[in-house]
Amino acid sequence: MLEGYAPGYAEDALSMMNTRTASDRAAFAQPLFTPGAKVLDLGCGQGSITATLAPSCHVIGVDIHHALLPMPSTVDYINATAYALPLKTASIDVVFSHALFEHLTNPAAALAEIRRVLRPGGHLAISTSDWSRAKIRPRTANVDAALRGHYLLRRHHGGDPFSGRTIATKLAAAGFTNITERTRYREDLSYRALALYVESRLAAALANPQTKDQDQLTSAARSAWSWTKSAAIGDFHQCWQELTATH
Repeated sequence: MLEGYAPGYAEDALSMMNTRTASDRAAFAQPLFTPGAKVLDLGCGQGSITATLAPSCHVIGVDIHHALLPMPSTVDYINATAYALPLKTASIDVVFSHALFEHLTNPAAALAEIRRVLRPGGHLAISTSDWSRAKIRPRTANVDAALRGHYLLRRHHGGDPFSGRTIATKLAAAGFTNITERTRYREDLSYRALALYVESRLAAALANPQTKDQDQLTSAARSAWSWTKSAAIGDFHQCWQELTATH
């Protein structure tokens, strides 16, 4: 199974990512960022969170793709995978990660690598989504069918659309302790924007003749198209699991 970033890098996906800020997405982790600490933002993406994540700390942003951090930036950026961090063992005080683990094929391997670079007593702060508990209203038959196709695409890319449901168990299995967990709902997209987003991802996948499950995805794409044409006014709040843990 190939691992990849399922949302892609189209303008709508980048726009969604770039609205994310540290004051909102990393609020739960702020007490961990003591002055002078070395902080790793794992899966920093375009850097919209990273840039102001921990101003009093030495921040390192890591992503498999190049970030677009504002210039000048006090963040050290490293192009690397979560499975092989070019950092010394026990060299990091805090690892922060938002919206990464739902895209990983092997979360256990990533957590093992995080434990390696964290110092003993260091902290991990993770936020990952759980589509199974997202609040989407109205939830029609077309909406459900389109979302099933969306979840299938996420799995095609090696991810888990319901990552938030099991992340605490994975942290414990990796050896982390003092695990705290809370659920937070955010309006990441409007109801109509979500419909358009899902439709565009299904259409892009179907344009590739090598995409698996063509029949199922074609049916889901039809449902997504019907969803976009609906006059219904609705709402969408994504479910995010926010966890902290200790090495």
